[in-house]
Amino acid sequence: MPDLKRHMSSLGITHAVIVQPSVYGTDNTCMLDGLRDLDGAGRGVAVLDDSASDALLRDFHSSGVRGLRLNLESTGSRDTRRMRDDLQAWAQRLAPLGWHVQVYASLDVIAEVVPILQALPVPVVLDHFAGVPAGTALTDSRVQAILGLVASDAAYVKLSAPYRIDASGTAVEAVAGLAAAFIQANPDRMLWASDWPHTNREPGKSPLEISAYRQIGPRRLAQDIHTWLSDEALRTRVLVENPARLYGF
Repeated sequence: MPDLKRHMSSLGITHAVIVQPSVYGTDNTCMLDGLRDLDGAGRGVAVLDDSASDALLRDFHSSGVRGLRLNLESTGSRDTRRMRDDLQAWAQRLAPLGWHVQVYASLDVIAEVVPILQALPVPVVLDHFAGVPAGTALTDSRVQAILGLVASDAAYVKLSAPYRIDASGTAVEAVAGLAAAFIQANPDRMLWASDWPHTNREPGKSPLEISAYRQIGPRRLAQDIHTWLSDEALRTRVLVENPARLYGF
């Protein structure tokens, strides 16, 4: 937790959202410990299995959790049926708590479930640029479907971790163009995240094995913020107002 607080201080951040990483599976202990240490300045997004009780959800809510993450991408899954079933089942359970569903999945999976996402009774957050690979044409029907979802207030998009959609790091302009398209569609549905501590999957390792973190410093993160969010009013909206509304800060 001291490392997180130093990271926050380096960027002038006063509040944080801790998202359960794939390496811990459904053991949310570390995330909950972090929320306790942040003492009201943090919110959490949990990963749970179907056996989680409503009492456990209420306990998590009391600890500051405000969302549930559905993660297919970390395991390379393209199971759209599973995603549809999970979205519908969890949304009914999360709606009374005012939680959201955070989806980390490929562009193909997300595009396939757009009609489901449009009708959910809870907010939706699409992780890491909605999984759109850098350089994908903005006229692509899948991208257009997601832009329509965002424009209709049915989903947030998290502007985060460009290295997850641009593995080579050479498509900086394409990433910026994608950010601009999402912002133009609906600036009130944009979020930013540092993706700290920048987890990685080293070659040959499984999703539940630990890999070395990516080396990405605060200067790079600040540069991305100013590239994607070009003026102070937009930065205030994306960095302060939108997360305050969604996470209940």
